[in-house]
Amino acid sequence: MNNQRYIQHTSGTLHTSRAGYFIKLVLFLFTAVLFGSACKKALDMAPDGKISLDDVFKDNDKTEAFLNSCYNNLPGKGVRYFFWSRGPVEWSDEAWDTDAEAESWIMSGRFYNGDASPSSFPGTDISSDAGNGDYWNRYWNAIRNCSYFLQHIDAATLTGTDKETRRQRMKAEAYVLRAYYYHELLKWYGAVLPIMREPMEFTADFSTLEKAGYYELTKFIMEDCDAALAIEALPTRITTDEAYRVTRALAEAIKSKMILFAASPLNNAGEDHWQEAYEVNKASLQHLRDWGYELYNKVNYPATYLSDNAYIGPSKDQYSALYNEYFTQSAQYSLTAVDKETIYQGREDQGNIWNIDGIGSQDGYKSGTCPTQEMVDAYETTDGQPILNLDNPYLDEQHLQPNYNPDNTIYDPNDPYANRDPRFYASIYYNGSKRKAWWGFGEVPESYENYPAPAGNRVRIIATYKGEPQTGIDPAVRKATRTGYYERKFLHPNSGGDNVVGGAKWKYFRLGEVILDFAEAAAEAGKLEEARDAVNEIRRRVGMPDIPAGLTQAQLITRVRHERRVELAFEENRYFDVRRWSNPTDDLSKTDKWVTAMEITRTAPNTYTYTRRVVRPTERKNYANKFLWFPVPLSEANRLAAITGDTWQNPGW
Repeated sequence: MNNQRYIQHTSGTLHTSRAGYFIKLVLFLFTAVLFGSACKKALDMAPDGKISLDDVFKDNDKTEAFLNSCYNNLPGKGVRYFFWSRGPVEWSDEAWDTDAEAESWIMSGRFYNGDASPSSFPGTDISSDAGNGDYWNRYWNAIRNCSYFLQHIDAATLTGTDKETRRQRMKAEAYVLRAYYYHELLKWYGAVLPIMREPMEFTADFSTLEKAGYYELTKFIMEDCDAALAIEALPTRITTDEAYRVTRALAEAIKSKMILFAASPLNNAGEDHWQEAYEVNKASLQHLRDWGYELYNKVNYPATYLSDNAYIGPSKDQYSALYNEYFTQSAQYSLTAVDKETIYQGREDQGNIWNIDGIGSQDGYKSGTCPTQEMVDAYETTDGQPILNLDNPYLDEQHLQPNYNPDNTIYDPNDPYANRDPRFYASIYYNGSKRKAWWGFGEVPESYENYPAPAGNRVRIIATYKGEPQTGIDPAVRKATRTGYYERKFLHPNSGGDNVVGGAKWKYFRLGEVILDFAEAAAEAGKLEEARDAVNEIRRRVGMPDIPAGLTQAQLITRVRHERRVELAFEENRYFDVRRWSNPTDDLSKTDKWVTAMEITRTAPNTYTYTRRVVRPTERKNYANKFLWFPVPLSEANRLAAITGDTWQNPGW
């Protein structure tokens, strides 16, 4: 299959047949019963009215084009949530979105203000061009496409000497894609989904439709993954021009995540699935290793990331450099690719990160994602000691009174950014850090550390103290920081208007996450040494000391969760982790109700005082129990209730 023809662009045959868009006649398959038989004939035709669906599967190219329709609803993720934001990263305790004040009608502002209902929900009722939104309709459409393809591919007319190999590979791709869309629905909405192996026709009896349990849905997703894994024609890695095709490795990654989620307190319905989660994750991780996946473990572009102009970490630290390099480079499709960690990456352009999600003053627009003090507190010191007591990190509700770890002897609250985990320096710009790039303004005397300097490409000290006119903390200015920090993890060290290096392709899954999935399952299942070894593998990659031996199971679980927070920061994991670690009756008041900033005051040259404060004086309102799940869109929930006589809405909505 030619990737350029069928994946990256909907031209040629695909555009003519419009196979990828026939399903838009049905926004969600349950609505079919409202239209009756009059629509059945229309559904049998492609939207151009010229080619029937039966004809599609009698043609080699159109069959392949129809498979491409199964890819159309993959979300862009990353910074491609509406209005160039990071969505769930900023709805968790990791970060604050500067658009929450400047554009309060957008997703984050609405979440923080509690402006959410099933009929108008900020996470889903707006869809960007990258598909981050309208999940209920988009993913069910995609699932029906995948199911329809699986129903017809065995009898499809294909040509060429390799037609049977291609048939098997396409079938496997459809299984993986259906598993992916189901796993996305389950992550966002929970167990308010039916299991549908076959596409349902208009004449079906929808009144018998039933919700499946979370574990049952997980097993169905894993069933699809296993069906794909059994097909050897599906490659384990893409090394050719067929970029963005799904692989067996993606199937293993989905299995790893979903059985972990199913075993977690929010979803396990009081049953213990940790032994199964351990076994599945152990097997998936081993398969990935056997297929050549490994952690990104060295700096491959030292001229950029270890140069005098990179300013990543103290003294050109190689660990900070390799970590930043990994997240600012897209995975290659080559037998000699240096990135062997990324399991699957998206195809959407992530845009000019420095302009929309970096240091806003650089280009004069917006800063986007501002890491919270809670996130900064999570990075340990170089001796491997946490800054705070991990069991009870704050002594007050608003997180203004840190509960320091008494075993940490090198952290200094008056010099808080010294001697930190290399991932801190690779991921966050803080007061006193530096960046060499194009700065679109001349310095004024109030920018003490940088004045005088004209606009242009130069080194600038990132001063975040109160009153600094360009990069200082501010409660409302869009280009400023809300928290005293700027995001760096996905930002090329020198990108700017004169060096246009956009954000790397979004990494949907990577080996580091699967290793931590395994570590958590192993710890929960009582396999303490295996869990500890897995966590230490992640830490050694960045030069951090091993976690202590001899921890109790509860202590080790806490350390595993903490490692996930640091290693997977800003990668859309924390939002889901704090939820699945909750009980069904819990809320998120300990993590998401209040988030804090570091307000810094300059008292003399290179002398500062540090004061914690809440980002804004009112609480964020997206912490209530109902925010554990997205609501089913009101019209769909009502329609399902009317058809089945059952309640399909999530609690509280």
